[in-house]
Amino acid sequence: MKVFITREIPEIAIKLLHKNKFSIVIHKGERKISRTELIKNVRDADGVISLLSDNFDESVISEMKKCKVIANYAVGFNNINLKYAREKGIVVTNTPDVLTDATADLAIALALSCARRIFEGDKIIRNNKFIGWSPKLLLGFEMRGKIFGIIGSGRIGTATAIRAHAFGTKIIYFSNSINLELQNKTAAKKVSLNYLLKNSDFISIHLPLTEKTYHLLDKSKLMLLKKTSILINTARGEIIDEKALIEKFKKKEIFAAGLDVYENEPEVNNELLKLKNVVLLPHIGSASVEARNKMAVLSAKNIINVLKGKMPITQVN
Repeated sequence: MKVFITREIPEIAIKLLHKNKFSIVIHKGERKISRTELIKNVRDADGVISLLSDNFDESVISEMKKCKVIANYAVGFNNINLKYAREKGIVVTNTPDVLTDATADLAIALALSCARRIFEGDKIIRNNKFIGWSPKLLLGFEMRGKIFGIIGSGRIGTATAIRAHAFGTKIIYFSNSINLELQNKTAAKKVSLNYLLKNSDFISIHLPLTEKTYHLLDKSKLMLLKKTSILINTARGEIIDEKALIEKFKKKEIFAAGLDVYENEPEVNNELLKLKNVVLLPHIGSASVEARNKMAVLSAKNIINVLKGKMPITQVN
């Protein structure tokens, strides 16, 4: 049986698939696979390991004549038409849990970088503009004693909150359900979204992208933020209205932002590049050796299970 992989992933997954006697075809190189190449390769594939950047819409899935499983190499799966895949009898899986720590680490790294203006300091040194210690040079904020707001208290949101709490912050969170683990470990308080936006010093987003969460933080919601607030997004760029966020920065109505994801990824709004104290990363939330290896293994195991007639480990449809 043929397994098509849309980009090179850690070798540990390839070895696992070879061990189970699958024929493997991999799209080589760093560039995103084109739609034409994608359709050509999935037509006769029994299983596919896909990336979040691969769009498996109805027209692509309709070309998949033999496919039994799409294993998305990501925790998110908004790039796949789940309903149509189910109608075609195709199992869709993802890679939850295994990238939780890596993404939570990055969220805290962004929060600290913004609070202490790390990026601005780095530019001063690299541009030879450091003229000596100064009492008012790049004044930032300490985390201790601040309110840290978590939007979305799933696995990653919970892990981020626990880390933030260790820095001495008070945790509040917005979620559809009560998170007892989070409350027990951090004394977190569940609040409304408006309350969180109005009162948080740090705001970290940990929601999936859905019709309901698209532009959840629109112009009216961003207006609620304090001028000293720091906004972190390691989830999905489309959750924030970027134009409204840029406008808020230009009016000096927000202190800083740390972004790992963007509304029109991989394109980045040029206006973001011009802003001070905005830390911009190239979607590396899960980019640790440990996380990427675990993601690869879980994707491979989902492929193996389905193609051998067993239950997938992390089915989403």
